[in-house]
Amino acid sequence: MHNEKKYFQHEKAIVESNKIGKNTRIWAFAHILPEAVIGENCNINDHTFIENDVVIGDNVTIKSGVYIWDGVRLGNNVFVGPNVTFTNDLTPRSKRYPDRFEKTIVDDYASIGANATIVAGIKIGKYAMIGAGSVVTKDIPPYTLWYGNPVTFRGYVCECGKKLDENYFCEACQKDLTQKIKSGE
Repeated sequence: MHNEKKYFQHEKAIVESNKIGKNTRIWAFAHILPEAVIGENCNINDHTFIENDVVIGDNVTIKSGVYIWDGVRLGNNVFVGPNVTFTNDLTPRSKRYPDRFEKTIVDDYASIGANATIVAGIKIGKYAMIGAGSVVTKDIPPYTLWYGNPVTFRGYVCECGKKLDENYFCEACQKDLTQKIKSGE
């Protein structure tokens, strides 16, 4: 029986998983371990590493130099900028492994800027935006903008990515997000 891949794998990528969705693109020097689950239409750039206990949704972009460790879950339409660092162990020691790794959840449509550090065990909410170089040590609510070290709340963002005004209105796409933000959706 002929087993044709429904995704693209660069000849210099190592893909050990058979749980990769159709139309996903995996570029050079990426390494994906056998138990990783990756959705459809993802773009996994050069020099990425994806461990076993990782689940990645559909339409996710992972830029170059990102390592995704056991316990990380990325929802649909997530953007992970270049050299973002995820962690999964709050008390790491060489050759000592926890019974389980911390779970880190990045919800649908969230974006994480280049060189941000995401400390294990947190949740980044739907449509949230993390600025470049930020250090995230706590949960981030949906539709919020955070940046800095440590990460600090800087306002609310629209589904299009633009910052909302004080009335939760987006000038760029003319959306009023008052209801979604106040309901914590």
